[in-house]
Amino acid sequence: MSTVGHGEGSVTVAGCWTYEWGARKRPYVHPLRTPAGHVLTRNAPDDHPWHHGLWFTIKFVDGDNFWEEMAPYGVLRHDGPPAVEAGEDGRVMVAGALTWTRPDRETVAIVEQRSLAHVPLGDDAYAIDFDTTLVPGADTVLDRTPFTTWGGYGGLSLRGSGEWHDTRLLLADGSTHERVIGEPSAWCDITGEVGDSGAEAGIAVFDHPGNQRHPVPFYASTRAATYGEGWSNFLNAAFLFHEPLALAAGQPLRVRHRVVVHDGRWDVDRLAAAAAEWVAEP
Repeated sequence: MSTVGHGEGSVTVAGCWTYEWGARKRPYVHPLRTPAGHVLTRNAPDDHPWHHGLWFTIKFVDGDNFWEEMAPYGVLRHDGPPAVEAGEDGRVMVAGALTWTRPDRETVAIVEQRSLAHVPLGDDAYAIDFDTTLVPGADTVLDRTPFTTWGGYGGLSLRGSGEWHDTRLLLADGSTHERVIGEPSAWCDITGEVGDSGAEAGIAVFDHPGNQRHPVPFYASTRAATYGEGWSNFLNAAFLFHEPLALAAGQPLRVRHRVVVHDGRWDVDRLAAAAAEWVAEP
């Protein structure tokens, strides 16, 4: 059974990741460690202080900004402590309701049901299964800033540590990249060396076939000028990259991803097999 630790407004699972559910602007996962203990995320970097480890939000909800934490902006807050359930197989489920409140801090735009499930995958890996359902209270349009030299982002996002270097992006077709701009793929993996340890580690984001616009367009970079000097390590499953998405009042939008955190460099075959196993789960 995986250990669960409770802090003030946080839950830590298996000593590997901490979910800051009580954050006042939006909940997020940080730090996120590999099974060997390497920290792969960063929180609120100077270049983009609204980047928070592993998090989920949308850029625009009917034109209201829920991405940058610069006034005026909307907030995502849990309605109370999430339920935590640990199983004998090492799985841990963290689940609860969130309210998306517009910049006026009164109007509710979306009610969300979110769960994060910790799934052991052996000595060198585990997964966080992210499963959310968004329900707007009125007819709603989810949107992004159209890509020019940057843009297109929204959805599940990762900001990796600056100490995680010589990283590369790997897509399901076997191609490797320093930057991915709206490329559709069943998954994207970012792997590199951690600090001066000499060890490699990675994070892969899988897109569930049941998601709208699967395979999702990924927007990601290991290094990009928009992040300044060094290793940016940004990865986003950008389902709004090419166009906005309209939802009717009460129409649920379910989004599912598996985030695999692994020690070592995984190749295409191992990642593809792990993705297939996840999709085949009941």
